[in-house]
Amino acid sequence: MPHQPVTQAKRSFARTEAEHKLWQELRDRRLDRIKFRRQVPIEKYVADFACLEARLIVELDGSQHADSESDLARGAELNARGFRILRFWNDDVLRDLDGVCDTIIAYVKDPGLQPWR
Repeated sequence: MPHQPVTQAKRSFARTEAEHKLWQELRDRRLDRIKFRRQVPIEKYVADFACLEARLIVELDGSQHADSESDLARGAELNARGFRILRFWNDDVLRDLDGVCDTIIAYVKDPGLQPWR
């Protein structure tokens, strides 16, 4: 299947409460002065959030993503391109935003850390 560019329409996903809440922490270098972008096209995918300098993608998942084969394939392809993907459940953000932010900072600062899921 040929590579198709990500269109603006593909980037116009519904925003969840958790995405909004995390973006308030990540935007404008608010989190430890780290540059994050939101809804970032990478190859044929759109990452929820990305720190391109650290080659770190942060994805927020709802229950529909539990053990998703398409997420596994997507992750494998992005990993092969040198990105690490850090995944959090939406509930993680809503219940423990500080813990999520601390984890993101640790992964940006230590490129050797590998995500757990």
